[in-house]
Amino acid sequence: MAGTRLGREAEDVAARHLESQGWTILARNVRAGRREVDIIATKGRVLTFVEVKCRRSREYGHPLEAITAAKREEIARVARAWLRDRRLPPGTTVRFDAVSVVWPAGEPPRISHLPDAWRMG
Repeated sequence: MAGTRLGREAEDVAARHLESQGWTILARNVRAGRREVDIIATKGRVLTFVEVKCRRSREYGHPLEAITAAKREEIARVARAWLRDRRLPPGTTVRFDAVSVVWPAGEPPRISHLPDAWRMG
């Protein structure tokens, strides 16, 4: 399926972008039941759960518009489950980031990282 392949490729591009910015990727495609978070990364004392959204164009809106309240809650549930099994170092800040990838066919992807895109409810 082309959309699924594009999504995986966009996640790869997003992970490489984060790494180029000094982030360490701890995990990818982490699931809790049917819910999933695309990337879990750390940098210094920050641990972030990252949602990646990609579009070929902005014809149907910006990719980040697809991160609805329901999607944010799904990601928060995965985050809670992942955090339950781990002991974080004191002073660790946990946040939710978003990475948009606009990737027109035949062109290089345009990547935008939005730190602290939302808060866990």
